Amino acid sequence: GVWRQTRALLFKNCLIKCRTKKSSVQEVLFPLFFLFWLILMSMMHPHRKYDEVANTDLGQLDTSLLVKLVVGYTPATPTAREIMKKVAFDNFEDGLITEEYLSEEELQEASFLKPSSFVGVVFKDSMSYQLRFHDSLAMSSIYMESR
Repeated sequence: GVWRQTRALLFKNCLIKCRTKKSSVQEVLFPLFFLFWLILMSMMHPHRKYDEVANTDLGQLDTSLLVKLVVGYTPATPTAREIMKKVAFDNFEDGLITEEYLSEEELQEASFLKPSSFVGVVFKDSMSYQLRFHDSLAMSSIYMESR
């Protein structure tokens, strides 16, 4: 039963492939052509790996430019509070004005009220964040992949 039907179907498919050689060759060569094309494209645009940047002293930060800067952050978690406290008091003598917001919507509203002197920080998790300015977004990651 099943074995005889399977063998007959296999024989029928072999006959069709032998009779339609042009389409059979195309079925084999087109994937090989596209594979070659993908390899060629990946060789033209290789992945770039960026080396480490050596630790260097950048000198004193000119805090006169940041006198009226307000840094808002969300979500208001203990980790975010600790990070923002370190940023405000360890890097600036007078301290930096930090404000916490419960949601990203509140942070956006605040950025519209104080567009020139406001920077928003949205913590995605304990290791990543996004900086939000009045009309743009800056990511906090190093891109190591090619286009």
